[in-house]
Amino acid sequence: MTNKKCCICEKEAAPYKCPTCKEPYCSVTCCKEHKNQTCEPPKLPEEPIKHESIREYKFPTEDTVLVEKLQQLQYSKELKECLKRPDLRDIMKAVLNNPNPTEAIASAMRMPLFVEMADVCLKIVEPPDAAKPC
Repeated sequence: MTNKKCCICEKEAAPYKCPTCKEPYCSVTCCKEHKNQTCEPPKLPEEPIKHESIREYKFPTEDTVLVEKLQQLQYSKELKECLKRPDLRDIMKAVLNNPNPTEAIASAMRMPLFVEMADVCLKIVEPPDAAKPC
């Protein structure tokens, strides 16, 4: 049970919530009364969640990708489209759950779908115009 008051009769024990607006109510009678009123879904905060601390690498190398670049991946529509594919998600789960991740990635890189996703990621974190000489 919850400590919230019913939005209709204001009783202390309101164990149910409206599926639309999440307001608490205590009974079928109050639920019916609430349905006769206008309710709207709760508003989400407009500001994106800010990460308070930026993770720093303990042992960066020349191949280390900056955290800021990695964060750009979340905005890629192309990457999101790739990740909608269940077969790609299965490959990624297998890589993550493999005790030898280097071997798992090498194996995954033989699969065109995984290579496509990796190429999308690389275009974001290392755009072609920033290509390094060999």
